[in-house]
Amino acid sequence: QAFRKFLPLFDRVLVERFAAETVSKGGIMLPEKSQGKVLQATVLAVGPGNRTKAGDLQPVSVKAGDRVLLPEYGGTKVTLDDK
Repeated sequence: QAFRKFLPLFDRVLVERFAAETVSKGGIMLPEKSQGKVLQATVLAVGPGNRTKAGDLQPVSVKAGDRVLLPEYGGTKVTLDDK
């Protein structure tokens, strides 16, 4: 996979959004307009962290495989292998 070669630097995190639900809990098909923006994702890769002014490494608090919530207008979209 291309994601294994794509490693974030510093305190950056690579995530993959969950797919939007197309069927409601009652079994009704949802049109694209009524599907909300998915704000949950799975962490795929994590950078090593930032350096403090003293030079110590401050690690990132999440690890690969964690489920996280995303800000509505944050982040940068990256496309690799049609994902």
